Amino acid sequence: MNGFHEDELQEKPIDLHIFRRLLKYARPYAALMVFCILLLMVVTAADLAQPYIVRSALDGYINAFKIPYLEVPRDKIPPGAHTVSWHDKTLVRSSDLSQAPPGATHYRIVEQHGKYYLVQGFAENGNVIIETVDGEIVARQGEKLLKAFPLDPDELKRFRARDVEGLTRLSLIFVLILFIRFAVNYVQVYLLQYAGQNIILNLRKEIFSHIENMHLSYFDKNPVGRLVTRVTNDTETLNEMYTSVLVNLFKDLFLLLGIIIVMMRMNFRMAIAALSVAPIIAVATVIFRNKAREAYREVRKKIARINATLSENITGMKVIQIFNREAKKFAEFDRINREYYLATMRELQVFAVFRPFLDLVYYLSLSLLIWYGGPRVIRGMLSFGTLYAFVHYMGQFFQPINDLAEKFNILQSAMASSERIFQVLDTESPIKDPSDPVAVGRFRGEIEFRNVWFAYEGEDWVLKDVSFKVEPGETVALVGATGAGKTSIINLICRFYDVNRGQILVDGVDIRDMRQSDLRRQIGVVQQDVFLFSGDIKYNIRLNDTEIDDEKIREVARYTNAHRFIETKPNKYDEEVTERGGTLSAGQRQLLAFARALAFDPAILILDEATSAVDTETESLIQDALEKITRGRTTIIIAHRLSTVQHADKIIVLHKGRIRECGTHEELLEKRGLYYKLYLLQFKENRSGTN
Repeated sequence: MNGFHEDELQEKPIDLHIFRRLLKYARPYAALMVFCILLLMVVTAADLAQPYIVRSALDGYINAFKIPYLEVPRDKIPPGAHTVSWHDKTLVRSSDLSQAPPGATHYRIVEQHGKYYLVQGFAENGNVIIETVDGEIVARQGEKLLKAFPLDPDELKRFRARDVEGLTRLSLIFVLILFIRFAVNYVQVYLLQYAGQNIILNLRKEIFSHIENMHLSYFDKNPVGRLVTRVTNDTETLNEMYTSVLVNLFKDLFLLLGIIIVMMRMNFRMAIAALSVAPIIAVATVIFRNKAREAYREVRKKIARINATLSENITGMKVIQIFNREAKKFAEFDRINREYYLATMRELQVFAVFRPFLDLVYYLSLSLLIWYGGPRVIRGMLSFGTLYAFVHYMGQFFQPINDLAEKFNILQSAMASSERIFQVLDTESPIKDPSDPVAVGRFRGEIEFRNVWFAYEGEDWVLKDVSFKVEPGETVALVGATGAGKTSIINLICRFYDVNRGQILVDGVDIRDMRQSDLRRQIGVVQQDVFLFSGDIKYNIRLNDTEIDDEKIREVARYTNAHRFIETKPNKYDEEVTERGGTLSAGQRQLLAFARALAFDPAILILDEATSAVDTETESLIQDALEKITRGRTTIIIAHRLSTVQHADKIIVLHKGRIRECGTHEELLEKRGLYYKLYLLQFKENRSGTN
């Protein structure tokens, strides 16, 4: 069971061949994705601009009172410089001058106890004490006394008018950048999701179409849950890769490179101090990648096994309950579920170490910035705004690295999912249409087997040198013990499998020279276990073929005696049919199958024990329907109950893969061979059952 439910996965973490194949699906949307990358550059520029604007606000305006003013003659003031008139003096901020004029008097605003003073002389803020000496306000700097002039609110407002204007301007720019970032990011996310969803839409269609055209032996080896996982979970994982990793990875790279460049330009030594933790990050990432890869793959294997087990057990719930195996099956599922739980916990342990470790490294880098930059701010060697910008940039620097854990998770899951998806897509059906198919019209219905040998596995022959011919319009019955090869003949006629040796011809044409669609379109099969889809009765008759209108549905239903029970339903032909037709009896499902077959008007009709497991009244309805729908059609009937095929034009008796007898009912009884023995055996069983 384990091998059947589990997936075989390669050990390679990132397969470039697979990655290139994934990129092929994105190729039709390459221009859109390139545009998204360009939009991401705008978003990244906006992210980088925000700390820089705050730094400019702090250093250029909020803390600008630390910048000294110079008393400059009006004719020496450069154009565009901001001036302040104070006590008949014209003061200019030193930052507006390329160099100080010789002998210029310096002034600086100093704040103390909530009051502001203009100190005449080169005074360092923080090393100055404002006090009153001999009735005059002075600024003491060590042994040095400097003149200090108190500033009233109006005077302070004039000095800070430029700063207020600058802050207002920067605030507007900041808000504008935020709105631009929002709009651009919205467009980028929408377009990226549009491309990703379309890629997955096309991929799902390709997978489902491929599964539809696979040979039946493929489904014998692959559980339904596994295939459902391919079309749902695995494709959704790829969607996350296309939308969250493939393009956004560029954003992370742009952001990291941008932060490094901006920090280097602002202060090279501070940048080196901040980035000194980069080697630690690199080593941690490599270790995490190796550990995470194993954990992700194990989790994906276990969830696929859970899906397959659930699908199998829910489908077979009737058998589980009949044989009272609920406890055993629960124990089996509990074991598989616990294995998934343990795999998930191992995955969480990897994250539980990696994410906090990255946080630790981030705070270590922050400590280095404060240790290295703090004293320089105090000594005036570094502006406070620059230190703030570095702290902010380091937070942004670690953001994509923290996201790396999630992106690596998605990438690993995508690699595992793509391996599984391509395992499905790369599995080619051995049954293919010919490159130059024979054009066929409406079949006359002649079927011929010529020396047919067939085995499902190796040379374990199911059919051995089988030859027979069915004339157009004939009704031929295949009888024999279980395992004689009756169903295999039906599978070969429909070309669900190809013969190993010999030929099967329809109207003299080898079926391997026809398109499969041309062949199967003219063959109607009514199985013993009728499969009905979720929907209504009409849908299950027409099977989404819009050419079959409601009137045709009612016509075939009346002809096959299905109309009688359909009319008893509350919604008649619109009556809802549950999954597999669970709300209908076996006989009702059988009559619907006849109506379905007749609606498609096949030239060849195949009936697989169509009257088994029904009551006598329903059987009479089925027999009447059979008699009607077989008229004018080549009909092949598989029968275990010989009483249902006595009127066949020809009866073929199979035994251990070979044709042992062939003839009409009376001819075979006269031979007193294998058919005669089967007939006597069933006659005795019927007699004993009657008694």
